[in-house]
Amino acid sequence: MMKYKVKVENVHTVDEITEYWTNDDYVQLLGQFDYPDAEDSGTESLRELLFMAITDFEPSEAARLVLGYKLGEHLSEGQIDQISNDMLNDKVCEEYPEMELQAALFHINQLLFKAYNGKFPSSSATIIECSITPLEENNETALTREMIVRLLNDGLSDRNIVKRLFEEQIKGNTNFPEAENIIWDLKNPEKDHYKITTSGNLIKKDEVISTEWESEIDLSPVDS
Repeated sequence: MMKYKVKVENVHTVDEITEYWTNDDYVQLLGQFDYPDAEDSGTESLRELLFMAITDFEPSEAARLVLGYKLGEHLSEGQIDQISNDMLNDKVCEEYPEMELQAALFHINQLLFKAYNGKFPSSSATIIECSITPLEENNETALTREMIVRLLNDGLSDRNIVKRLFEEQIKGNTNFPEAENIIWDLKNPEKDHYKITTSGNLIKKDEVISTEWESEIDLSPVDS
């Protein structure tokens, strides 16, 4: 067992992770929306051009094109057609059963939400900035996403869906592959400091009810 001190520095809710989409994504997507030679445009205008190009299409058709571009290798045409229609009424990114696709579906949903000024239901992401410091001097363990989810648990409200759905995994009683997809993005900009991006559905800002706590986790592997 290893002990850590967790100190939350900032928690905020966002409706978009702008750095997810690159200029190359915008150029490729503009091609999908029948806007040729987009690479000749200034990079600062690519996003605005894409939004204009998207809104020349029906929302479900636009969703189908963006889904095909980003997730064509993971979804069948039938699945893409189904999701492109469902997205207009439901927060598919929060409900989709394959957790590994929820992050990409969030980014796609919010791009379309912004382009159409709200025709798609909006979703959110939660960004947690915190320090996680080992309390034993000789602990040089690199923290994994699984370990971080377990360490965050003690600072979360009992209402939290991750806490309720994955109780046995968080306790360390069983394997926890879902942690890789609960945390969408993990940055470690400096020693013991972390920037954690997750779904606003999985961890809401007001569910982080503590600012500082100590947690103990077992680093030994769980038998399959």
